[in-house]
Amino acid sequence: MSHDIMTVAEMTAADRAAVLRGVSITVLMERAGLAVAESVRARYSRRAVVIWCGPGDNGGDGYVAARHLRRKGWPVRVEASAPPSTEAARHAAARWKGETADLSPDPTPAELYIDALFGAGLSRPLEGDVAKLARACETLTKPIVAIDVPSGLSGDTGEALGGVAFRADLTVTFHRRKPAHVLMDGRKACGQVVVSDIGLGSPQSTLTNLHENMPELWEAAFPWPAMDAHKHRRGRLKVVSGGAWNTGAARLAARGGLRIGAGVVSVLSPPGALAVNAAQLEAVMLSPFEGEADLETAGEAADAVVIGPAAGVGETTIRNLFALARTGAALVVDADALTSFRHDPEALFSALDRDDVLTPHPGEFDRIFPGLLARSPERITAAREAARQAGVVVLLKGPDTVVAAPDGRAAVSLNGSPWLATAGSGDVLAGFIGGLIAQGMESFDAACAGAWIHAECAAAHGPGLIAEDLPGLASGVLAGLFARRQGQARDGLAPTP
Repeated sequence: MSHDIMTVAEMTAADRAAVLRGVSITVLMERAGLAVAESVRARYSRRAVVIWCGPGDNGGDGYVAARHLRRKGWPVRVEASAPPSTEAARHAAARWKGETADLSPDPTPAELYIDALFGAGLSRPLEGDVAKLARACETLTKPIVAIDVPSGLSGDTGEALGGVAFRADLTVTFHRRKPAHVLMDGRKACGQVVVSDIGLGSPQSTLTNLHENMPELWEAAFPWPAMDAHKHRRGRLKVVSGGAWNTGAARLAARGGLRIGAGVVSVLSPPGALAVNAAQLEAVMLSPFEGEADLETAGEAADAVVIGPAAGVGETTIRNLFALARTGAALVVDADALTSFRHDPEALFSALDRDDVLTPHPGEFDRIFPGLLARSPERITAAREAARQAGVVVLLKGPDTVVAAPDGRAAVSLNGSPWLATAGSGDVLAGFIGGLIAQGMESFDAACAGAWIHAECAAAHGPGLIAEDLPGLASGVLAGLFARRQGQARDGLAPTP
């Protein structure tokens, strides 16, 4: 199954391409409505259903779903907000022979509701009785199933147009997810999302560079060790420590890098912090540095360097980053190293290259890309523009983490975990990404893989998670990925490592 995400315009192009190949809109509507009916029957016992049908093709899907549910013995009532306005919708409505009434602004008593009013292409706020019904449903306790997206949501942003939209327990969409299904506002309104194949295919004209962040996106590039691996061949990661009272974040990042597979990991420590770091490190090595020259030398001997976790905000961190940027090491720039450039982000961008990764949370993002989030329609656009401006990979953290590359590729994480809302978790993420880059993984893939593994670690632990738990949890997630790879190799789908 494809894990591409397609905009409303891209989906419209896919529909048109299918029609040009000889698949009629009526046939596509029949397949869509049947998919909705089957999804409902798979998840709910037989019960009284009210289907709200709009005038367009989304409403047509509703009429088809009504017909198929009724054939299976479900009591179905259709309520129409307006007469069908498209040829395919009129055809679907004509084939519906059951109970039909005008839309009520208050939910008619039923055990389940299907929202077939408006799809993802809606570009104006809900009005009249439809808007009243959406508001009335805010207190509804019975489940709602949405077709395509809950009516009132923008398919490209997931935002409620005019502040009013339906909320669903289940959303059945077709062919591919849209941004509304993956961005947090939309995800909360959509509930569980089911993607049904209705035979649109994947014509070249509708390929997208936006993806769900799933293992299928990056697992072929994951740096599993070869049979003749040794520690130096598995990559050298270094992490810059803060002063004596600010060392824990660097150690978290270093342990993350070690657990993700980097062969040699070192903490680069100011002299005053050597003792406290030495007391806490075992497999992670420790090296002193007293200035930029020492850092530059250390960076020359590294494949990747993490700088920022509790490094300190100010001129010293700025100089340290410039020193590392003069080396061949890829940089993962996080936390204090980002904030240090809040008054001159262009200086940061000028020092970086395409192998580097910025990992801001929204506050840090706004410091180095001022106003970009507010000006952008949604986070995907903001992250892409940030990557273009900076010329590096940008990972915008959040429950719907977005990774964007300068060439326009982007991925959205669907496995974000609320348990990651704990101090230090981002430091471990920086270490995961740095460790993967050190092993030779391309920076965009490494950022995607690091974010996915990070969230899976949190999900594996659940309540009570603290950042110190995360590195140790990575081994279980990696074992699952490796078992999956071995299974694919046995099935002839992937090479053995």
